[in-house]
Amino acid sequence: MPVNLQAPISLPLVKGISLSAVEANIRYQGRNDLVLIKIARGGTTAGVFTLNKFCAAPVTLCRAHLNTNQSPRYLLINAGNANAGTGEKGLKTAKQSCSILAELAQVETEEVLPFSTGVIGEQLPLQPFAINLPKAMEQLKEDNWLLAAKGIMTTDTVAKGVSQQININGKTITITGIAKGSGMIEPNMATLLAYIGCDAKVEASLLQQILNEAVADSFNAITIDADTSTNDSLILIASAQADVEITSNNREIFQQAINAVCQQLAQAIVRDAEGATKFVTIDVESAPDKAYAREIAYTIARSPLVKTALFASDPNWGRLLMAIGRSQVDALEVNKISLWLGETQLLEAGEPLASYSEEQGQMEMDKEEITIRVALNKGNSHARIWTSDLSHEYVRINAEYRS
Repeated sequence: MPVNLQAPISLPLVKGISLSAVEANIRYQGRNDLVLIKIARGGTTAGVFTLNKFCAAPVTLCRAHLNTNQSPRYLLINAGNANAGTGEKGLKTAKQSCSILAELAQVETEEVLPFSTGVIGEQLPLQPFAINLPKAMEQLKEDNWLLAAKGIMTTDTVAKGVSQQININGKTITITGIAKGSGMIEPNMATLLAYIGCDAKVEASLLQQILNEAVADSFNAITIDADTSTNDSLILIASAQADVEITSNNREIFQQAINAVCQQLAQAIVRDAEGATKFVTIDVESAPDKAYAREIAYTIARSPLVKTALFASDPNWGRLLMAIGRSQVDALEVNKISLWLGETQLLEAGEPLASYSEEQGQMEMDKEEITIRVALNKGNSHARIWTSDLSHEYVRINAEYRS
């Protein structure tokens, strides 16, 4: 069960963005697994993608299409097959799936962006696209965000979606986003598919800047298992239907809203991590710079020993010291470090607190939501990331993933 996360009951529509989800039996039976998103003419799109060098065929093609045309008309998404590690044949299949949709929609092939998620190393069948895309075209509706959120799921246990509305110059802007992801989660850019739409008008280069900033402290601030996927893709769409334009002069409130939506979606992925029983926030503060702080935070979060202690609710805080001490940072001064588990302080200037008791630590570790705070006391920079524990269920899910 996800940690304090429920699927949304509904998600507000975004003018100029229509969605559908149909059953194509690409891998799954008895559920929707082919999702289509249509963008009104005049909209702009920005994207961030995996840094995995073995990136999937749809990622390669999507980047190329987005470089050619920053105002695509359709996003084509399938679940159950990643079309990764499939060589030239996989790239050809991705291109052909875009061509099928382009012909149906009477647009250029470059106006279609493809996305896939699922098993790596298996060829993606083309026939389900040819058979089911006409139905997906017919069922496009602006209020189908939740249907699409369910259609992109793989090992997720709940659909993930959030929405915000903001007011700029007396005009209301709606922002709605959906995401999938539960395992193979790590920055660069954290394993997921995510689609965020808004009805504002935003010039393409500014939209990309806004997305890059939002990703830094959201999707690039989570880890489940330190594995970077071949298929990570995050798309931000501005449909230009709300009669208000975002510029450098009024960007701040819009940026804050996009940041919040990205952060909520990223946290939802951690809360629904494969087998997770804990949602863990790691704060590293008073560091020389942010990169220094992030390195220590991620070393803690990636440690199997820390993660299994979290699963066992074991207040063995020596594992935290171990992880901090092996972080790949220069000039770590352990005699300055203070450490907290929740509200309970464990260490002050490198010395264990005499007042600490095992009962205090146990009380903190028994919680579903835990904060680990490290004060380095050698600077003014801070980093925050989110992670989960490592459970028996995580091993089972991944051992049986292709069963």
